[in-house]
Amino acid sequence: MTRTSPSPGVLRVYCEEGARRTFVMALDWPGWGRAARTTEAALEAFEAYAPRYAPVATAAGLDPPARVGAGAGEGGFTVDVVARVPGNATTDYGAPGVVPPLDADGWTGDAWRDGEVQRATALLEAAWAYLDQAVAAAPASLRKGPRGGGRDRDAVLEHVLSTEPAYARKAGLRGPAPTDRAGHDALRAELLTVLRAGEGRAPAASGWPAPYAVRRLAWHALDHAWEIEDRAQP
Repeated sequence: MTRTSPSPGVLRVYCEEGARRTFVMALDWPGWGRAARTTEAALEAFEAYAPRYAPVATAAGLDPPARVGAGAGEGGFTVDVVARVPGNATTDYGAPGVVPPLDADGWTGDAWRDGEVQRATALLEAAWAYLDQAVAAAPASLRKGPRGGGRDRDAVLEHVLSTEPAYARKAGLRGPAPTDRAGHDALRAELLTVLRAGEGRAPAASGWPAPYAVRRLAWHALDHAWEIEDRAQP
C-alpha cells in the first residue's frame, strides 16, 4: 500500500482488529488512538477524543483536527479507514501490538516529504509534555476502579517511564535504562535523534520502524495521561 501525505479534511486511520478488542489509530496524528470491543465502537471512541487530542496538536504548533465526522465542506474532517490489520494477544490485552504494513518503509517515499518527520516527532514531544501536565495537575491518589484497582498518579507515570527504554530498543537505541528523571529525559532526546535520522526502517526483524515507534510511544503517553485526568475526577 502506498502511503500519502496528510490531506485536509481527511483523518486517515487503520484498524487493528483482535478477537476481543479493536484499536483505531490515526496515521498522521501520533498518539491519537482508541479501543473498544468492536470496530464500530472503537471508531466512535476515536472520533469522540478529537477535543482531547486538540491541545496536543496545538502544543506541537499545528492546527488541531476538529469536528471529526462532519463533512469536509462543513469545515470538519471525515475518517478514512485505509487499512485493517489482524490483532494479536497484545491487542486483546489492551495495547496496540501490530506494526501495520504501511509503516514498513519507514520515513521513505512521498509520505514523508515536506517536514513530515519533524511534524510527527513534534507531536510525540507534545504527548510527553501533555502527560507531565496531567501528572502535575492531578492529586497523588486517583479514584479506584469498581473493584478497587488502578495505580495512583506517580505509579502511572513510573509505568510509562519504565516501559520507554524497551520501546527505545525496538526503535534501535541501545544503552542502559535511566535511573532518574534527568536520565530519562536524556534518553528521550537521544531517541528523538535516532527517530529523525536516516530512513527510519525497522532496525531488526523484531524492531519497530520509526513511524510506528513514534505512534506507539505517543499513544502510551496520552492513553495514561487521559487515564490520570479521568481518574482524578471525584
